[in-house]
Amino acid sequence: MSQKTIDKMIDRTALAAYLASTLDITRFRDFCPNGLQVEGRAEIKTLVSGVTASMALIDAAIAYKADAILVHHGYFWRGEDARVVGQKHARLKTLLTHDINLFAYHLPLDSHVEFGNNAQLAKLFGFKAEGRFGEDQLGWLGSVEDDAIKTVGDLARHVGLRLGREPLVIGDATQPIGKVGWCTGAAQNFLGEAIAAGANVYLSGEISEPTVHLARESVVAYLACGHHATERYGVKALGEHVAAIFGIEHHFIDIDNPV
Repeated sequence: MSQKTIDKMIDRTALAAYLASTLDITRFRDFCPNGLQVEGRAEIKTLVSGVTASMALIDAAIAYKADAILVHHGYFWRGEDARVVGQKHARLKTLLTHDINLFAYHLPLDSHVEFGNNAQLAKLFGFKAEGRFGEDQLGWLGSVEDDAIKTVGDLARHVGLRLGREPLVIGDATQPIGKVGWCTGAAQNFLGEAIAAGANVYLSGEISEPTVHLARESVVAYLACGHHATERYGVKALGEHVAAIFGIEHHFIDIDNPV
Protein backbone atom coordinates (compact mmCIF):
# COMPACT_ATOMS: atom_id res chain seq x y z
CA MET A 1 0.00 0.00 0.00
CA SER A 2 1.30 3.47 -0.84
CA GLN A 3 0.37 6.93 0.30
CA LYS A 4 1.96 9.96 -1.36
CA THR A 5 1.89 13.71 -1.10
CA ILE A 6 4.49 15.60 -3.17
CA ASP A 7 7.15 17.67 -1.39
CA LYS A 8 6.09 16.80 2.16
CA MET A 9 8.70 15.76 4.71
CA ILE A 10 9.41 15.42 8.41
CA ASP A 11 12.63 15.93 10.29
CA ARG A 12 14.24 12.73 11.59
CA THR A 13 14.41 14.03 15.17
CA ALA A 14 10.80 15.20 15.09
CA LEU A 15 9.61 11.80 13.84
CA ALA A 16 11.59 10.00 16.55
CA ALA A 17 10.05 12.26 19.20
CA TYR A 18 6.54 11.78 17.82
CA LEU A 19 6.84 7.98 17.76
CA ALA A 20 8.41 7.88 21.24
CA SER A 21 5.50 9.87 22.65
CA THR A 22 2.78 8.04 20.70
CA LEU A 23 4.07 4.58 21.67
CA ASP A 24 5.12 5.56 25.22
CA ILE A 25 8.40 3.73 24.76
CA THR A 26 9.90 4.51 28.19
CA ARG A 27 7.21 2.38 29.88
CA PHE A 28 8.70 -0.91 28.70
CA ARG A 29 11.62 -3.08 29.81
CA ASP A 30 12.46 -4.37 26.38
CA PHE A 31 15.00 -6.70 24.77
CA CYS A 32 16.28 -4.05 22.37
CA PRO A 33 16.46 -0.25 22.04
CA ASN A 34 13.20 1.30 20.84
CA GLY A 35 13.39 4.30 18.54
CA LEU A 36 16.00 5.44 16.05
CA GLN A 37 18.51 2.57 15.81
CA VAL A 38 20.48 3.68 12.75
CA GLU A 39 20.82 7.35 11.81
CA GLY A 40 20.39 8.39 8.20
CA ARG A 41 19.54 11.60 6.40
CA ALA A 42 17.85 14.38 8.35
CA GLU A 43 14.80 14.85 6.10
CA ILE A 44 12.31 12.02 5.60
CA LYS A 45 10.02 12.15 2.58
CA THR A 46 9.57 8.43 1.89
CA LEU A 47 9.02 5.79 4.56
CA VAL A 48 9.07 2.01 4.10
CA SER A 49 7.61 -0.23 6.80
CA GLY A 50 7.93 -3.97 7.37
CA VAL A 51 8.02 -6.55 10.13
CA THR A 52 11.78 -7.23 10.27
CA ALA A 53 14.81 -5.18 9.20
CA SER A 54 16.11 -7.94 6.95
CA MET A 55 18.35 -7.34 3.96
CA ALA A 56 15.37 -8.03 1.70
CA LEU A 57 13.46 -5.17 3.33
CA ILE A 58 16.48 -2.87 3.10
CA ASP A 59 16.82 -3.69 -0.60
CA ALA A 60 13.12 -2.91 -1.11
CA ALA A 61 13.57 0.42 0.71
CA ILE A 62 16.48 1.29 -1.59
CA ALA A 63 14.32 0.48 -4.62
CA TYR A 64 11.67 2.89 -3.32
CA LYS A 65 14.37 5.52 -2.60
CA ALA A 66 13.23 5.54 1.02
CA ASP A 67 14.70 7.89 3.60
CA ALA A 68 13.64 5.73 6.53
CA ILE A 69 12.56 2.21 7.44
CA LEU A 70 10.07 1.48 10.23
CA VAL A 71 10.04 -2.05 11.69
CA HIS A 72 8.88 -4.16 14.61
CA HIS A 73 12.03 -6.31 14.71
CA GLY A 74 15.13 -4.18 14.55
CA TYR A 75 18.69 -4.74 15.76
CA PHE A 76 20.88 -4.81 18.88
CA TRP A 77 19.02 -7.47 20.87
CA ARG A 78 19.97 -8.17 24.46
CA GLY A 79 22.56 -10.96 24.65
CA GLU A 80 23.47 -10.97 20.95
CA ASP A 81 27.06 -10.85 19.70
CA ALA A 82 28.04 -7.15 19.81
CA ARG A 83 30.60 -7.44 16.99
CA VAL A 84 29.75 -5.78 13.69
CA VAL A 85 30.58 -8.75 11.47
CA GLY A 86 28.80 -10.99 8.98
CA GLN A 87 25.08 -10.38 8.56
CA LYS A 88 25.08 -7.43 10.98
CA HIS A 89 27.94 -5.75 9.10
CA ALA A 90 26.22 -6.25 5.74
CA ARG A 91 22.93 -4.78 6.90
CA LEU A 92 24.44 -1.81 8.71
CA LYS A 93 26.87 -1.05 5.88
CA THR A 94 23.98 -1.00 3.40
CA LEU A 95 21.86 1.31 5.57
CA LEU A 96 24.76 3.68 6.18
CA THR A 97 25.90 3.68 2.56
CA HIS A 98 22.42 4.68 1.43
CA ASP A 99 21.91 7.10 4.36
CA ILE A 100 18.67 5.37 5.43
CA ASN A 101 17.24 5.80 8.94
CA LEU A 102 16.08 2.71 10.82
CA PHE A 103 13.31 3.08 13.41
CA ALA A 104 12.35 -0.01 15.42
CA TYR A 105 9.63 -0.55 18.05
CA HIS A 106 9.23 -3.93 19.71
CA LEU A 107 7.06 -4.26 22.85
CA PRO A 108 5.58 -0.75 22.49
CA LEU A 109 4.23 -1.78 19.10
CA ASP A 110 2.76 -4.99 20.53
CA SER A 111 0.97 -3.08 23.27
CA HIS A 112 -0.41 0.10 21.69
CA VAL A 113 -4.19 0.37 21.99
CA GLU A 114 -4.67 1.52 18.37
CA PHE A 115 -1.59 0.73 16.27
CA GLY A 116 -0.36 -2.27 18.26
CA ASN A 117 -0.08 -5.77 16.84
CA ASN A 118 -2.65 -7.10 19.30
CA ALA A 119 -5.10 -4.29 18.59
CA GLN A 120 -4.73 -4.76 14.85
CA LEU A 121 -5.11 -8.55 15.14
CA ALA A 122 -8.33 -8.04 17.09
CA LYS A 123 -9.58 -5.80 14.29
CA LEU A 124 -8.61 -8.37 11.67
CA PHE A 125 -10.26 -11.29 13.46
CA GLY A 126 -13.29 -9.45 14.84
CA PHE A 127 -12.41 -9.79 18.53
CA LYS A 128 -13.91 -7.49 21.14
CA ALA A 129 -11.18 -6.52 23.61
CA GLU A 130 -12.33 -6.71 27.24
CA GLY A 131 -9.16 -6.91 29.33
CA ARG A 132 -5.38 -7.28 29.47
CA PHE A 133 -2.98 -9.68 31.20
CA GLY A 134 0.69 -10.63 31.44
CA GLU A 135 3.88 -8.62 31.89
CA ASP A 136 3.39 -4.99 30.80
CA GLN A 137 -0.24 -5.99 30.12
CA LEU A 138 0.85 -7.27 26.71
CA GLY A 139 -1.73 -10.07 26.52
CA TRP A 140 -5.30 -9.22 25.46
CA LEU A 141 -8.53 -10.91 26.53
CA GLY A 142 -11.90 -10.69 24.86
CA SER A 143 -14.64 -12.40 22.90
CA VAL A 144 -15.47 -13.24 19.29
CA GLU A 145 -18.03 -10.83 17.87
CA ASP A 146 -19.25 -13.11 15.04
CA ASP A 147 -21.98 -15.38 16.45
CA ALA A 148 -21.36 -17.87 13.62
CA ILE A 149 -17.95 -18.71 15.11
CA LYS A 150 -18.96 -21.10 17.88
CA THR A 151 -16.20 -23.69 18.21
CA VAL A 152 -12.41 -23.89 18.18
CA GLY A 153 -12.62 -25.40 14.70
CA ASP A 154 -14.74 -22.49 13.48
CA LEU A 155 -12.22 -20.04 14.90
CA ALA A 156 -9.26 -21.88 13.36
CA ARG A 157 -10.88 -21.76 9.92
CA HIS A 158 -11.68 -18.06 10.33
CA VAL A 159 -8.11 -17.28 11.43
CA GLY A 160 -6.70 -19.26 8.52
CA LEU A 161 -8.77 -17.34 6.01
CA ARG A 162 -7.86 -13.96 7.49
CA LEU A 163 -4.13 -14.68 7.74
CA GLY A 164 -3.81 -16.71 4.55
CA ARG A 165 -2.25 -19.62 6.45
CA GLU A 166 -3.69 -22.49 8.48
CA PRO A 167 -2.92 -22.30 12.22
CA LEU A 168 -1.61 -25.24 14.21
CA VAL A 169 -4.41 -26.18 16.64
CA ILE A 170 -3.79 -27.92 19.95
CA GLY A 171 -7.09 -28.95 21.48
CA ASP A 172 -10.55 -30.19 20.64
CA ALA A 173 -11.94 -28.59 17.47
CA THR A 174 -15.49 -29.12 18.73
CA GLN A 175 -14.86 -27.25 22.00
CA PRO A 176 -17.13 -24.20 22.38
CA ILE A 177 -15.46 -20.81 22.46
CA GLY A 178 -15.75 -18.69 25.57
CA LYS A 179 -13.17 -16.02 26.32
CA VAL A 180 -10.30 -15.66 23.86
CA GLY A 181 -6.79 -14.58 24.82
CA TRP A 182 -4.21 -13.44 22.30
CA CYS A 183 -0.72 -12.02 22.03
CA THR A 184 1.16 -11.89 18.75
CA GLY A 185 4.64 -13.18 17.99
CA ALA A 186 6.52 -15.45 20.40
CA ALA A 187 4.13 -15.17 23.34
CA GLN A 188 3.54 -18.87 23.98
CA ASN A 189 4.77 -18.36 27.54
CA PHE A 190 1.71 -16.22 28.24
CA LEU A 191 -0.58 -19.25 27.96
CA GLY A 192 -0.64 -19.81 31.73
CA GLU A 193 -1.50 -16.17 32.38
CA ALA A 194 -4.20 -16.28 29.70
CA ILE A 195 -5.72 -19.28 31.46
CA ALA A 196 -5.59 -17.47 34.80
CA ALA A 197 -7.32 -14.49 33.18
CA GLY A 198 -10.20 -16.74 32.09
CA ALA A 199 -9.38 -17.60 28.48
CA ASN A 200 -10.82 -20.80 26.99
CA VAL A 201 -8.82 -20.35 23.79
CA TYR A 202 -5.43 -18.69 23.33
CA LEU A 203 -3.76 -17.48 20.11
CA SER A 204 -0.15 -16.53 19.54
CA GLY A 205 2.40 -16.72 16.77
CA GLU A 206 4.73 -19.48 17.93
CA ILE A 207 4.50 -22.64 20.01
CA SER A 208 7.04 -24.56 22.08
CA GLU A 209 7.13 -28.11 23.42
CA PRO A 210 5.81 -27.32 26.94
CA THR A 211 2.96 -25.27 25.46
CA VAL A 212 1.38 -28.39 24.00
CA HIS A 213 1.19 -30.15 27.37
CA LEU A 214 -0.17 -27.11 29.21
CA ALA A 215 -2.88 -26.62 26.58
CA ARG A 216 -3.91 -30.27 26.72
CA GLU A 217 -3.88 -30.55 30.49
CA SER A 218 -5.74 -27.28 31.06
CA VAL A 219 -8.26 -28.06 28.27
CA VAL A 220 -7.60 -24.59 26.84
CA ALA A 221 -7.16 -24.70 23.08
CA TYR A 222 -4.00 -23.16 21.63
CA LEU A 223 -3.71 -21.75 18.10
CA ALA A 224 -0.19 -21.13 16.78
CA CYS A 225 -0.81 -18.73 13.92
CA GLY A 226 2.69 -17.72 12.80
CA HIS A 227 5.07 -15.16 14.30
CA HIS A 228 5.41 -13.09 11.13
CA ALA A 229 1.79 -13.60 10.10
CA THR A 230 0.42 -12.19 13.36
CA GLU A 231 2.78 -9.20 13.42
CA ARG A 232 2.29 -7.76 9.93
CA TYR A 233 -0.48 -5.41 10.92
CA GLY A 234 0.84 -3.13 13.67
CA VAL A 235 3.79 -1.68 11.80
CA LYS A 236 1.64 -1.27 8.67
CA ALA A 237 -0.99 0.66 10.64
CA LEU A 238 1.66 2.83 12.28
CA GLY A 239 3.32 3.60 8.94
CA GLU A 240 -0.03 4.56 7.43
CA HIS A 241 -0.73 6.80 10.42
CA VAL A 242 2.63 8.57 10.12
CA ALA A 243 2.05 9.08 6.38
CA ALA A 244 -1.41 10.55 7.00
CA ILE A 245 -0.26 12.86 9.80
CA PHE A 246 2.84 14.22 8.08
CA GLY A 247 1.86 13.84 4.44
CA ILE A 248 4.85 11.72 3.47
CA GLU A 249 5.03 8.75 1.11
CA HIS A 250 4.67 5.31 2.71
CA HIS A 251 5.04 1.75 1.41
CA PHE A 252 4.40 -1.36 3.50
CA ILE A 253 6.55 -4.26 2.27
CA ASP A 254 5.56 -7.77 3.34
CA ILE A 255 8.67 -9.93 3.12
CA ASP A 256 7.29 -13.48 3.23
CA ASN A 257 8.31 -15.57 6.24
CA PRO A 258 6.75 -19.01 6.87
CA VAL A 259 7.52 -18.96 10.62
